Amino acid sequence: MNTLLEVRESRDHLARTVPGIARAADAHASRPRRARARFLMCAPAHFTVDYAINPWMEAGAGRVDAARAMSQWTLLREVIGRHADVECLAPVPGLPDLPFTANAGLVHGSIAVPSRFRHRERRGEEALNARWFVQAGFDVRALPEGPCVEGAGDALFDDVLDVLWMGHGVRSDVAAAPALAAIVGVEVRPLRLVDPRFYHLDTCFCPLPGGALLWYPPAFDAASRRWVEASIDASRRIAVDAGDAFAFACNAICLGSAIVLHRASGQLKQGLDDLGFTAIETPLDEFHKSGGSAKCLTLALPGT
Repeated sequence: MNTLLEVRESRDHLARTVPGIARAADAHASRPRRARARFLMCAPAHFTVDYAINPWMEAGAGRVDAARAMSQWTLLREVIGRHADVECLAPVPGLPDLPFTANAGLVHGSIAVPSRFRHRERRGEEALNARWFVQAGFDVRALPEGPCVEGAGDALFDDVLDVLWMGHGVRSDVAAAPALAAIVGVEVRPLRLVDPRFYHLDTCFCPLPGGALLWYPPAFDAASRRWVEASIDASRRIAVDAGDAFAFACNAICLGSAIVLHRASGQLKQGLDDLGFTAIETPLDEFHKSGGSAKCLTLALPGT
């Protein structure tokens, strides 16, 4: 009965969200055609919370509704599929966090830098991710021995500045910044994370198209906040409140002017609208039990 309910919810939700995506696309129809976006996802066939490597998992252990998680993931894939192509990594038993493909690696054009994970619970993903990048035809570049970098969870490209923002202090190591800069040929600006609930940069920082930014300033140290504020004009920054931050509003997927996320307050929706964006909400709270949401469940690939 729960599964049927989820299916009905998914159908009703698509009917509401897809027109929103269509309106966002229509608003920019006069712009030159951009390459169709492409994302890597992985079905949560083996998703569970059996260990804790962040505070969300401590509370979520043993509480995942597997059928509901699959329904929510399927709906997210359908929403994205209206605007982008989706490729899928095969799920693997014993790797419950594999659906969080943002952590598979960092992709820049034809270059892929597979992740090195801090926690042993996720290290089984490393070889599998690297193999997928090779088979997909990427120029795979390995990180130097030692420092950890957890892929696009902690490394986000600015849409206007020739900059790679890099989160560090919880999972990824700032010592890797020079190597990343050399590999991708882009200036790396490290931002120190200070709240373990926001353990990856993409949980509290979302560069938006056109150089705008969605972020939660309290997740960063003072020096990092000053660097962001000096780099991006106040008129282009949306600072979310704690309610939106803890609903993973910054863990959003950008599909042109459509911003896909779990939930947004009225204030956040207005802030996005003021900058020309439309918030598209889709339920993902089962994945919050592991500390992830929309962006965590996708890895942006070069468009087609």
